[in-house]
Amino acid sequence: MTQSHSPIPALLPEKVGIVTGASRGLGAQIAKQMAAAGALVCVNYLNSKEAADQVVADIIAAGGKAFSYQADVTELEQVQALVAEVVTRYGRIDILVNNALPSYQFNPSAEYTSIETVKWRHFSKQIDGIVKGAVNTVQAVLPQMKAQKTGKIINISTNLVYNPVVTYYDYTTAKSALIGLTRNLASELGQYGIRVNLLAGGLLKTTDASSLTTEEVFDYIATTTPLRQATSVADFANSVLLMASDLSSAITGQSIAVDGGLTMP
Repeated sequence: MTQSHSPIPALLPEKVGIVTGASRGLGAQIAKQMAAAGALVCVNYLNSKEAADQVVADIIAAGGKAFSYQADVTELEQVQALVAEVVTRYGRIDILVNNALPSYQFNPSAEYTSIETVKWRHFSKQIDGIVKGAVNTVQAVLPQMKAQKTGKIINISTNLVYNPVVTYYDYTTAKSALIGLTRNLASELGQYGIRVNLLAGGLLKTTDASSLTTEEVFDYIATTTPLRQATSVADFANSVLLMASDLSSAITGQSIAVDGGLTMP
């Protein structure tokens, strides 16, 4: 059964947020819903300038504020330049959403789904893109957030770290590392008023990664969740809004599955 979504309340009035990997898919939806909730958004992208500009155009057409910025999150200097531009434009940084990841094909028969055939280069690519990328973005925003004595950092992971129904060794290992990073960051940065949490999604309906997923598969997932429905991209993005807002000010260091209760870590 499809649920209708009421308008998003102004949870993030004039908050300034950066969403990495936001030119399409989940990142684009997060950026749009953050802007709809009142945030001023930097739409980061690596290669897809036209797509990122379209996300910004959609946000502006809906009455929001945003701009796009190209930066490779695996290069610290590029992320520092992005952060400097955000501060120049908006004067602060309240929210960082670490969503970017290297290109990946969710192919159950690929060589990286078996320990007998996966190569270290597979791990290296994912760890650099996911973990190094998150470390770089956090290091880049930290001086501004410390000066403000407040900030929200949200790391995006996958529920495969809790239930590896397909053994994507490289991807899941890198995403698992974000849990450790999240907890360490929360422990160290709480004294500065900075909250750090992780949200782990399941197979979302629908992103680029799940575009080839059949309706039968989504129906099967729905029957196995307590809520009896697959999680939509909009639903997941709403959970990001919650963690980015002042409503979650007492929450830090947590890894939360956003998958309708399919996994319960």
